[in-house]
Amino acid sequence: MTSIGGVEMVDWNLAVATATRLVRPGPEVSRDEARAVVAELRRHAKSSEEHVRGFTRMAVPGGPASDTPVLVVDRAGWIKANVAGFRQILSPLLGKMQDRRGGLPGGAVLGAVGGKVTGVELGMLLSFLASRVLGQYETFAPATRDLPAGAPGGGRLLLVAPNIVHVERELDVAPHDFRLWVSLHEETHRTQFTAVPWLRDHIESEIQAFLGETDVDPATLLERIREAVQSLGGGRPDGEEAAGRGGAAGIIELVQTPAQREILARLTAVMSLLEGHADYVMDGVGPDVVPSVAEIREKFQKRRASGAGRLDQALRKLLGLDAKLRQYRDGERFVRAVVDQVGMDGFNRIWTSPNTLPTKSEIGKPAEWVARVHRKAES
Repeated sequence: MTSIGGVEMVDWNLAVATATRLVRPGPEVSRDEARAVVAELRRHAKSSEEHVRGFTRMAVPGGPASDTPVLVVDRAGWIKANVAGFRQILSPLLGKMQDRRGGLPGGAVLGAVGGKVTGVELGMLLSFLASRVLGQYETFAPATRDLPAGAPGGGRLLLVAPNIVHVERELDVAPHDFRLWVSLHEETHRTQFTAVPWLRDHIESEIQAFLGETDVDPATLLERIREAVQSLGGGRPDGEEAAGRGGAAGIIELVQTPAQREILARLTAVMSLLEGHADYVMDGVGPDVVPSVAEIREKFQKRRASGAGRLDQALRKLLGLDAKLRQYRDGERFVRAVVDQVGMDGFNRIWTSPNTLPTKSEIGKPAEWVARVHRKAES
């Protein structure tokens, strides 16, 4: 990324170091237990492919998504992966800001100080999220030495082993069932992007269009980077159920123009669709392969509704995670209503093109989407 005198707008290495230092330790497990958890999660990720594709009837061109690696990571691994993805998606915007700041008196000094401050702030945020995310399909995943990714656009699927173990113990549910249940959700995201080749480029173009419209003082925007990371990072907090990608509340203050508001509405709709679809599939497949799915869902919902301490609740509000909760609920209701009306094959018309994606209004009124897409096609 363009820098002034070698100084970047965000000190990404400092962000990783800060988050890794501050993140809470995971649950205590022996070395043998850790190996067993990793092996089981990998098996579940593999078996989930067949379950999800059979239920959704979404065909992946060329067969299984072999070019999309499944990585079982710890909290530090999740931090490194998300910093890499966040750095990539924000690169054009930060380059634009860098050029703008370069023309200011003392711009290089401001960049050096601001980059370190923002790196620390971003690290603090990631340390909070790293202990909450169960799994994540990284749509924008540049390959690194430690974290392989698929071919350009291939992405990667992350399963955060210590967080999964922590939640299954806290809920007191069958570990085998819970791990498969989580894997089904994340595999659904992988299926969405591998079976619908245009989807990644569409979302990236929308994000870049939004960022390209941003005309804000660099210092102000840097202060808000920590809010934007949750909305664009796509993570999935355990109790709050965020993602890997609405949770737009964290960046709503950046909206400057009517064009940005329109883009944000479209992004909110597609994210609600993707997350709601994953929840619908997870619970739809569940009864056949996860014997205790009803118990898991009930306990998981109660845990999510009860929240945690005041500090945790304040952070949830700050990061827009409460909006993420609505996103999951609204999206799942939309998918369920459409499938009830037109069946799974009828629902899958949604993946035809960007024009058949639901609008933000249609997410709340599924019949309007059915009328627009199905009745128009039949007329």
